[in-house]
Amino acid sequence: MTINAQFRRLLHLAAVGLIVLTAGLSLSACETPAEEEAGEEAATVEPIKGKDVNRVTLTKEAAEQLGIETTSIRRVGGQEVVPDAAVVYEPGGKTFTYSSPKPLTFIRHDITVDHIDGTQAVLRNGPPVGTAVVTVGSQELSGLENEYEPE
Repeated sequence: MTINAQFRRLLHLAAVGLIVLTAGLSLSACETPAEEEAGEEAATVEPIKGKDVNRVTLTKEAAEQLGIETTSIRRVGGQEVVPDAAVVYEPGGKTFTYSSPKPLTFIRHDITVDHIDGTQAVLRNGPPVGTAVVTVGSQELSGLENEYEPE
């Protein structure tokens, strides 16, 4: 076999290997998570009767994957405060936060921020002191909630 023929054969084998590798990677990207195969959704979104918001419920695994973290609304110096990370800004300037009334359950609440003091948002209006609010993962919850379209 000549050097030219050996080179063409090696090139051919490399091309075939690349095609097999690409096909394998493409197929692995199409796999569904075990949760979905078992019929359990990572998140459920259901409307709350009489309100224009939805209840987002995550599986434990989904909450861990999103890195959801919460803290409570506190009273400091006579004012209700939350970490500024708990405040989500809509494009029009309105603000909201997600509360967590029970583990793995999240509900959007409109809030009014009076001012930001360092890393704390002082609220003029919002859920009561002691309410658990999301500080990490709010954008992901908003994306989940907004994907829901009532029938």
